[in-house]
Amino acid sequence: MQTLLRAVVQALVRVWRPLVSPRMVYGPRSGCGMRQPHSRISSHTRIDAPAKLVLGDHVFIGHFNHIDASGGLHIGTGCQITNFCSVLTHSSHLAIRLERERLFGHTAPAGMRNAPTALGEWSFIGPHTTIVAGTRIGRGVMVKAYSFVSGEIPDFAIVEGQPARVVGDTRALDRAWIERHAATYGEPARAAYEAWVQDPTGSAGKGLS
Repeated sequence: MQTLLRAVVQALVRVWRPLVSPRMVYGPRSGCGMRQPHSRISSHTRIDAPAKLVLGDHVFIGHFNHIDASGGLHIGTGCQITNFCSVLTHSSHLAIRLERERLFGHTAPAGMRNAPTALGEWSFIGPHTTIVAGTRIGRGVMVKAYSFVSGEIPDFAIVEGQPARVVGDTRALDRAWIERHAATYGEPARAAYEAWVQDPTGSAGKGLS
């Protein structure tokens, strides 16, 4: 009897686990309704106010993130958000002290801040990072794990810390890798990379096959 019960339980677990385990969902829609076929977002990431999210294609958002678009959020093409991150567009830390019990249900509490946040194209957000309301992250940025990011982060910066500070430049990492792998990476790819890096609009170097 115990053997049969164990077999039934194991069979139920095999059916139940895929239904509730984190998985990647492909082809999400931006707030405007446009489908992004190469983007994927975890089933276990929460997105607040998705209608205010401007989502590029080739975006990856991993497991157990909180994506707050209530104040307006732009996630550029190719941006990767790993796991356990908070990307915020509003802040209530003043409001909870100023309003206290009155905060619940208040439509315009004192001290509440709403500010749009933007993550640049082909940037990488490491795990356990918090990005506060009003932050603007440039393109090609690497944010290291456990960072607290606010303000303006320039293109191609490497940032880390609490608060996050610039500690390097991703172009130096990229070019060192390209030099080491020149034979296999190839001149067309290198030229396309350099065109993208030098083009402030980020439009150069696309479409390389």
